[in-house]
Amino acid sequence: MSKSSAVKAAPVQPNETGQKSDPFVLDVEKIRADARQHMDDGPVTSSYGADKDVVLKLLNDALATEIVCTLRYKRHYFMAKGIHSEAVASEFAEHATEEQEHADTLAERIVQLGGEPNFAPDSLASRSHSEYKEGGNLIDMIRENLIAERIAIDTYREIIRYLGEKDVTTRRLFEEILAVEEEHADDMADLLDGLDG
Repeated sequence: MSKSSAVKAAPVQPNETGQKSDPFVLDVEKIRADARQHMDDGPVTSSYGADKDVVLKLLNDALATEIVCTLRYKRHYFMAKGIHSEAVASEFAEHATEEQEHADTLAERIVQLGGEPNFAPDSLASRSHSEYKEGGNLIDMIRENLIAERIAIDTYREIIRYLGEKDVTTRRLFEEILAVEEEHADDMADLLDGLDG
């Protein structure tokens, strides 16, 4: 696939204030020709600025993270016991559903970019950013989930920073997931405060 740009820089001309402006010139004919020539590449066009292999690895590692988080929240939902367990278990169940939705979204993006989502169970734990910790009691479970959410928050922020303008669609996907992970961390912190207090 050609990396030549269909956006041409016209000669820089001074504007009314005397500053040089950079006019936008679009080579539609080149874009049309590239679209026909490389249509097997799907949404990955010559203007895609990221290293696709790196992005696919980041997406697959995040997919593993979301699956591990789903499984951990599911276990905690079923294992929650004690006087406060009903409300906490309900929160665990809600988070498990949202983590599964994140996994599905990541898998869809992997396929869009021409990759294959890696659901292999034997390598989930090694590819996941967060760990699968069972927790011995309700407070331990909440703590483990809070730790896992904080790990996801930091790793997703780094991925967002890396993607920048190179892959805006994937960056936005991670930004949307990050916002939910921050809500999850806040929920776990509130539950922990309520039980510790």
